[in-house]
Amino acid sequence: MIRRPPRSTLFPYTTLFRSQRLIDSCRAAYERVANVDDILALDYDHVIRPLADAQCKYATGRSIFEFPQHSAVEKDVRDASTDAARSLQYFDVEISMRKDVFDKIQHFANNYNLNLLEPEAKRFILRLVTNGKRNGLHLSEEVREQIKEIKKRMSELSITFQRNLNEENTQLEFSEEELDGLAPDFLQSLEKLPSGKLRVTLKYPHFFPIVRKATNEQTRLCIETAYHSRCMQENIPLLEELIQLRQKHATLLGYPTHAAYVMELLMAKSPENVKTFLEELAVKLKPLWEKEQSIMLSFKEEECKKKGLEFDGRLNYWDCRYYMAMVEEKMYAVDQNVLKEYFPLHVVTEGLLKIYQEILGLSFSRVEEAPVWHPDVSMYRVENKADKELLGYFFLDLFPRDGKYGHAAVFPLQPGCLVEGEKRQIAVAAMMANFTKPTETKPSLLDHKEVETYFHEFGHVMHHVCAKAKFAMFSGIKVERDFVEAPSQMLQNWVWEKEPLQLMSGHYVDGTVLPDEVLEKLVKSQRANAGIFNLRQIALATFDQYIHTREKADTCKLFNKIFEEITEIPPIFEIGRAHV
Repeated sequence: MIRRPPRSTLFPYTTLFRSQRLIDSCRAAYERVANVDDILALDYDHVIRPLADAQCKYATGRSIFEFPQHSAVEKDVRDASTDAARSLQYFDVEISMRKDVFDKIQHFANNYNLNLLEPEAKRFILRLVTNGKRNGLHLSEEVREQIKEIKKRMSELSITFQRNLNEENTQLEFSEEELDGLAPDFLQSLEKLPSGKLRVTLKYPHFFPIVRKATNEQTRLCIETAYHSRCMQENIPLLEELIQLRQKHATLLGYPTHAAYVMELLMAKSPENVKTFLEELAVKLKPLWEKEQSIMLSFKEEECKKKGLEFDGRLNYWDCRYYMAMVEEKMYAVDQNVLKEYFPLHVVTEGLLKIYQEILGLSFSRVEEAPVWHPDVSMYRVENKADKELLGYFFLDLFPRDGKYGHAAVFPLQPGCLVEGEKRQIAVAAMMANFTKPTETKPSLLDHKEVETYFHEFGHVMHHVCAKAKFAMFSGIKVERDFVEAPSQMLQNWVWEKEPLQLMSGHYVDGTVLPDEVLEKLVKSQRANAGIFNLRQIALATFDQYIHTREKADTCKLFNKIFEEITEIPPIFEIGRAHV
């Protein structure tokens, strides 16, 4: 069984009707469980299996309606998908608060020897019980109603927050002089305006080259400020309302903070443990960052002298990526502009697919005339090489466009699990990225950081497609949160090894693989800038912990304070966080 995202041109006219039919079907399954009156009939076949089957059908059907908000070309399609997602998430809240169904589940769990079941079935039942308690189904009706309304509002805020980011389309204008330091092919790829200036967006293929290579400090300041101001006016009030609602939700459930509620199911177990970990790790990283900072400041001082500019003696926020790139070039002789010539997207894709097929014993074949939502999208069939078993399909959607999801991520479109407890349903996933588009004179070229991102995200695709869970709840990447990144983080290390890099490289002009001397320098640069990179991650994690251990927060002020305390870099004025 496979359901593929429909061609988006047909979507707006049927989306609400079809998504409501899916909701009605799932609701009916829950009603049947709730209406089991005979205590002797409260068994696996009348309680647990119907819920598992309903979850499978619901998870399979909903992606058809939710995914286009992140991928569709037409705005009316994205709007229709957003409306459908809102209805589906409201229904998620409804079924999560079904005390009558929860009572049936708990009765079965309390009166049946779960050890007689297969381990995954036992885990499914225990997770249903845990989720029910964490939804407050053991509390009074009055409290449950409050929780239900809070969850609905949180869903609404989250959908609107992400929609604002997807639809964001800020455009800036720079002269060629203001973009000094950028490669000629990059400048040629930009739209030239009647004024003679060049149009720049905040999407990755424009943003990262400019902040890493523009020699003009004001240009870097301008684009960094614009990037970190995305949707601030719309999204900061949403985030700050979410913080208050999450705390109120946690309080109603008996937890001291939202962070404590979340940590209960994670390895860290408590916000206190997380705080200790982050603080201790930051202390250990500070000496490394001090060395890195000293080197970057020496580069900045040298550059200021050459340009006859005053040296301010500090690294500004808009300096960081620029001097991090300079460290790679001067200390490791790694120039991403030179490297990318060896990583045409089609060559990287061919090598990446070959590596994953070899490692995992798989066979990929491209599906011609596939039902895709944009001409740039490709679809592949995945089989087990040994016995030709069909495991699933995946889509690759790799270039930016207006309204598309702005980062790199994998979206599970169909869970790989058992249908009605017997027949296996294949898995389907879509990988979204925002790599530089090809031009008339050059193919799409990736820098090595993008190659690593590609390899990492494709690891999630393989995790989703190859998993053999029986229940939709545990299918693919729906694993414990502490583990979800582990396979990809492990697999992405192949991009730092000689053989895989040679398989994924070939100069776009003559096809020569990455030279050994360049490869060796690249591998040595793996730990370059590790101090500031990891301190930045600690700052983000600390911010997350702070805002979710209090009733409300001035997020801009708090982020600025935390970031400067941890990294010693003054943030851009009123920087905020556009994506949390």
